Amino acid sequence: MNLHPTLAAVTRRIQSRSAPTRSAYLQRLHQAAGRDRGSDRLGCANVAHAVAGMPANDKLRIVVERAPNIAIVTSYNDMLSAHVPYASYPALIKDEAHRRGATAQVAGGVPAMCDGVTQGTPGMELSLFSRDVIAMATAVALSHDMFDAALLLGVCDKIVPGLLIGALHFGHLPTVFLPAGPMGSGLSNSAKAKVREQAAQGLVGRDALLESEMQAYHAPGTCTFYGTANSNQMLLEAMGLHVPGTAFVNPGGPLREALTREAVRTVLACANKADHRPIGLIVDERAIVNAMAALLATGGSTNHLIHWVAVARSAGITIDWDDFAALSAVVPLLARVYPNGSADVNQFQAAGGPGYVLGELLDAGLMHADVLTVRPGGIREFTRIPVFLPLPPEGESRGEGSSRVDAPLTWQDPGESKDDTVLRPPSAPFSPTGGLKLLRGNLGRSVIKTSSVPDDRHIIQAPARVFDSQEALLAAFNAGELAHDGVFVVRWQGPQANGMPELHKLTPPLAVLQGQGFKVALVTDGRMSGASGKVPAAIHVSPEAAAGGPLAKLRDGDVVRVDADTGSLQALVPDDEWAARPLALIPPDQAEANGLGLGRDLFAGMRRNALVAEEGACSWL
Repeated sequence: MNLHPTLAAVTRRIQSRSAPTRSAYLQRLHQAAGRDRGSDRLGCANVAHAVAGMPANDKLRIVVERAPNIAIVTSYNDMLSAHVPYASYPALIKDEAHRRGATAQVAGGVPAMCDGVTQGTPGMELSLFSRDVIAMATAVALSHDMFDAALLLGVCDKIVPGLLIGALHFGHLPTVFLPAGPMGSGLSNSAKAKVREQAAQGLVGRDALLESEMQAYHAPGTCTFYGTANSNQMLLEAMGLHVPGTAFVNPGGPLREALTREAVRTVLACANKADHRPIGLIVDERAIVNAMAALLATGGSTNHLIHWVAVARSAGITIDWDDFAALSAVVPLLARVYPNGSADVNQFQAAGGPGYVLGELLDAGLMHADVLTVRPGGIREFTRIPVFLPLPPEGESRGEGSSRVDAPLTWQDPGESKDDTVLRPPSAPFSPTGGLKLLRGNLGRSVIKTSSVPDDRHIIQAPARVFDSQEALLAAFNAGELAHDGVFVVRWQGPQANGMPELHKLTPPLAVLQGQGFKVALVTDGRMSGASGKVPAAIHVSPEAAAGGPLAKLRDGDVVRVDADTGSLQALVPDDEWAARPLALIPPDQAEANGLGLGRDLFAGMRRNALVAEEGACSWL
């Protein structure tokens, strides 16, 4: 299949725009790759420090036998379900490395926070910038410069983008990502959402709400809805940075172990000088476009309109929301996974998973097929499903010295969708477009995710009610003040104001109002995440109010039109009046409270230096 002309045009535009920075990046990459290996290049004292804690035979392998040494960078902690499974990974990786004549070291750990824990709390104001902290922690781990390859262990919202940004600053290293997989299905996402809405109306108490949440989030592994964490895994598959089909295999069990061992073999193959495939070469303009297409085809998290801009920048590539919008116009929606449907990621996997989606996109010319990946077969290898073939029982013929780790791992074609309520081909999509729209107007630039919003809610025109915090909106809802059509504006929520927290706590009350028949929308310079639901939300408004953006001009009662069909975000105020209207200032008490206490003070420099959302909200440029 020939490449779709829009995909080709967007890629050319990105390549042209990025030519100077990408060229400079590749020059640095080749310079780093051309050096002698670490233990040959570093001074004797440096090398001695690097291997002092290793077993004697590993020291021998590195220094005398000059064996490959793999860096393990891990987000393991035992508080957060998604990262609990990583406890056993280093030992498994080291065992497989030894079996392959290599060594591995845990080079460092990175922090991993959970937006599910911090939603609606001051901790959420650290969330976005934790991505940049993770990137820096990854760089610190790899800065010992003793490594021939890297394995990165991370799953959730900011962790994967942070690891990827950090790894791309060591773009000369072959690198493979290892996910941990989703927890098994618990309480359905639709049932959970219903209880949340009942709680918002006061129909059920804390006990019922807590019981519901604990039935939904109940075991090791990622959450089962298709939010930012699971979107991360889809994008890594589309960029060819996993062992194929690894994303949504549940934690534990022989298949997960086999895939982890395969990751060691894969990264060692990438480190082979005869077929050297460093991450900085893999992540090129075509790979970034492939990730964008996969995000749109699956209705993934809006957070990636920030994160993947930052990821691309780390590889010397510049993308913007116009690129996403152009692709969204031609990439059909092939998946219905909560919050865009009722299925969870386990049902998505059972229906065909990432392999099915990538195969359909490639066949339709909606992904680049001629890309480099961590596997020699290229991106087509990622259209297949991994299968673990156990060895015969003890006593039957299984080969001298064979053990479970030697059991064969193979991949199979996923075939047609196993459930067309979850996955469909481009010939019969859920929507002909990717469900993402760029909004422009006198209120700035914004994005809206329409894949889960009913068609009759794509246009909302109503008087504005302006809030300076999400707490103020919640208080107004609880006081019964919002039982009317309205565009509810929450400003001072951007990167420079307070770190751009997610405002997911607003979803249940807004859903209640919508369910009561009112036409409502949210407009904010904050984030809403991949779990934003069925309420139209114009998010990431740029420039943000704190940077002099036009949200600071809005007043209660101004009529605002949110139009996802034409791509308009407009305050219907006469032009001369709008031009003359002064910008409001952040309330003094809120400005004073922003960034103080509970660790937020430490992030003041990041808030001060942050770029706008469309530029990735980067704090390191």
